[in-house]
Amino acid sequence: MSKRRDIEAAIAGIADGATLVIGGTGVAQEPDLLLEALERRFLETGHPRDLTVVTPMLPGDRPGEGGMNCFAHEGMLKRIIGASFSRARHPRLLEMIREERCEGYVVGMGLMMQLLTAIGSGKPGVFTRVGLGSFMDPRDQGGRMNERSSGPPVRLETIDGVEYLFYPAFPIDVALVRGTTADENGYVSMEEEPNTLGMVELALAAKGSGGRVIAQVKRLARARSLDPRTVRIPGPLVDEVVVHPTQRQVSAAMADPLAGWNPFLAGALKAPLDGFPPVEPGATRAILRRAALELRRGDVVNLGAGVATHLPRIALEEGQLDEVVFTNEHGIFGGLMGTALGGSFVPALNAEAIMDSGFQFNFYDGGGLDITFLGIGQADAAGNLNVSRFGAEINGPGGFNNITERTPRIVFCGSLTAGGLQVAVEDGRLRVVKEGKFRKFVPAVEQITFNAARGRDKGQRVLYVTERAVFELREQGLVLVELAPGIDLDTQVRPHVEFPLEVAADLREMPAAVFSEGPLGLAESLDRDSKREGDET
Repeated sequence: MSKRRDIEAAIAGIADGATLVIGGTGVAQEPDLLLEALERRFLETGHPRDLTVVTPMLPGDRPGEGGMNCFAHEGMLKRIIGASFSRARHPRLLEMIREERCEGYVVGMGLMMQLLTAIGSGKPGVFTRVGLGSFMDPRDQGGRMNERSSGPPVRLETIDGVEYLFYPAFPIDVALVRGTTADENGYVSMEEEPNTLGMVELALAAKGSGGRVIAQVKRLARARSLDPRTVRIPGPLVDEVVVHPTQRQVSAAMADPLAGWNPFLAGALKAPLDGFPPVEPGATRAILRRAALELRRGDVVNLGAGVATHLPRIALEEGQLDEVVFTNEHGIFGGLMGTALGGSFVPALNAEAIMDSGFQFNFYDGGGLDITFLGIGQADAAGNLNVSRFGAEINGPGGFNNITERTPRIVFCGSLTAGGLQVAVEDGRLRVVKEGKFRKFVPAVEQITFNAARGRDKGQRVLYVTERAVFELREQGLVLVELAPGIDLDTQVRPHVEFPLEVAADLREMPAAVFSEGPLGLAESLDRDSKREGDET
């Protein structure tokens, strides 16, 4: 018997008080038809009510529409547990959290995927050191998003004298997942998807709890007709299949307008990269060129959201794209992250591998990375970093904490100030044309996402790269170690750092090549850095 169901019938089986796990993030794999139907049913009938919603990622990228906004109704949402949030995309949801109309908890993306795996395999939960000393530590906030949130899903445990965070398992009643094609028996393939995003872990968590799995797909195929190599969710995990014939591969801006999907994002073809536009001159280019000098040949690299996602474009300009392996938390190995195309950083152009999220975070937690490049939200004198909350703006950390836990070299990238900053490079010197309105280097970060003391204790090398200055994490905290040519320390750096600035005795000028019009010389830098590492060991 076919597992295809009418969408209204599938959604009608979701009971009041259920715990749902929702797949998808950004432009990729949002089960949009299912979410819209769920919202419509609540508005028409008042059910299902009092839901607990678990979102390992951030489904939906339409400003103010769809995605998690579908749950932003009084009485519908009781509690949300998520890793990432966006005021631009989900304003009504965040308004509910700020107004204390529901509970909200932040759990890191990697931890969430590992917890779902534990739930699906009948384990008691997850012990981890990821997040110790951050706002997710129960001695701080335990990931609580408002005062109403009195029961953080984490507690501190000590095993053989070592501290761990423990996230207990809990049952999942319904998983809403997505793929490209399902056969009549519920086997789901993902041949047009740019990511797989741990959909199988979500499905397994629901089935392991005795719950249901509803899969949204673009098309239905005859039973046993799928290429088994493309199947990412096996049929026994899927209870119901809902077909959405006009389902988009990704957002319209990134899709092929003729085919409706982009084969270069799904790995079906490789796009030619000749003539790919360079990064435009300005603060971003200066930051990226300086950051690129931290790469070593053969590095396995993580790129976080923000400025850093453009780093492969610098490597491409220099003809060195294949000399390191760029990855992101969404399972991508190799290629150009989507932000390089003007869209989300979730997919990639010309990826060499597209892995499930569960694997990706286990790889990161196991020490698979050599270096990571992440954004700067706020930094303080101790070197602590905040990327997760800014006043009423709740972002969450995404995969940040799993990424930084065991990576030996960390480079935080961002402008010194924000809000209208304009700079120019003239004759190899940097000139600030217009200063930004907001300062990022503050007396105390609003929330500790990266705990500098822990990083220092683990022996991590941490840099904070801006367009005009480079800071390093040392024993005394944040220390200025490089200054851009053309920048005056006392008038263009100190006034924009809101704490007494430590300046290295050996303060040096940022490499002149960063501000040149010609090549950066990345090939020579990769070789020089590799040799230096060999000499040190």
